[in-house]
Amino acid sequence: MARTVRSQPVITLTTDFGLQDPFVGIMKGVLLGRCPRARIVDLTHAVPPGDVRAGAFVLLSAYRFFPRGTVHVAVVDPGVGSDRAALAARTSDAYFVGPDNGLLSWALAGAADVEVRRLEKPRLWLQPVSATFHGRDLFAPVAAHLAGGGGLTDVGPRVETWVRLPWPEPRPIRSGWRGEVVYVDRFGNAITNLPATLALEPSPPAHLRLPGRRRVFLGAFYRAVPPGQPVVVPGSSGLLEIAVNAGNAAKTLGLRVGTQVTFAT
Repeated sequence: MARTVRSQPVITLTTDFGLQDPFVGIMKGVLLGRCPRARIVDLTHAVPPGDVRAGAFVLLSAYRFFPRGTVHVAVVDPGVGSDRAALAARTSDAYFVGPDNGLLSWALAGAADVEVRRLEKPRLWLQPVSATFHGRDLFAPVAAHLAGGGGLTDVGPRVETWVRLPWPEPRPIRSGWRGEVVYVDRFGNAITNLPATLALEPSPPAHLRLPGRRRVFLGAFYRAVPPGQPVVVPGSSGLLEIAVNAGNAAKTLGLRVGTQVTFAT
């Protein structure tokens, strides 16, 4: 990615910190102290505590919709203070900063021209470094450095290996595709790993088979079925999602991350 410094660089934040405590505000204070021109966007601070997979899915779903050169900071870090590494990465479109626990890996997996470096330059960090708040002391200062035009080479040595969360690829079966739920949003919609393009299959009536042999048929949108009824829709993330019109699919249908589903026609 050719280095261009925006008049108002964009930094996003994804954490499991919630908003009850001051942690998010403190990180923003560090970011603005070191890069006063930054525009800070909160992707979410409601990742379930310690749920690295959920945080990885948030990044994967969101980063493509930001201006080129945006710095994405993600902190879902149950291993904070341990010997887990800390990373900064550059792709053809964006920068990512966070712990080396798989949190960045789904976004990096689909990106081009990936360069990953380990954070090993204490001169960029806040001192002393807390063993419990690397979001403040490592990740925010490094993100501000990058957003302000600093080089990625400044943060530490290049690495070729980092923790990669396995993406559960759909598997072809005789009657269609076997997939699973990979994320449940706050509305209870269960997002699967099955591509939304399956909704274009020319052999209706296509449906998902859920545990217990329940069938849920495809619709174009949530209100394609009466209130309280389930439907499978092509979601905004480019994946099929299971919903209940005016209801909560996860609770109603007993769905959670890892639940097996089958696409069939």
